[in-house]
Amino acid sequence: MTDVEEQIDPPIKKKLELDIDVASHNSGKNPYQKWIHLAKTVDAWRIFPRVFVAVYIYLLYEVVIWFMTLPEPNLEQAGLVSIIVGAMAAVFGIYAGTSGQSKKFKGED
Repeated sequence: MTDVEEQIDPPIKKKLELDIDVASHNSGKNPYQKWIHLAKTVDAWRIFPRVFVAVYIYLLYEVVIWFMTLPEPNLEQAGLVSIIVGAMAAVFGIYAGTSGQSKKFKGED
């Protein structure tokens, strides 16, 4: 800039002050605490495994009743029922064996 330009349009200098609050504003309450309590309740009551086992028991019952009403069951139908009944033993074994694992995971054991 030349002297003439500075006289006509002098540069403007301003100070800018910012107040930045860096203090933590933790009120102590977790906004998701209700969801955490709900998740712990669902886990403690084991809602999903119980519903799953109940539905599987119903389906097992229906398959066995269907098989017993067949006049002449063939080998494939007998195999299907055998697999479903065997899988029920595995499902119940897994359901009955999971209660201790959850406590170990949480550190309660």
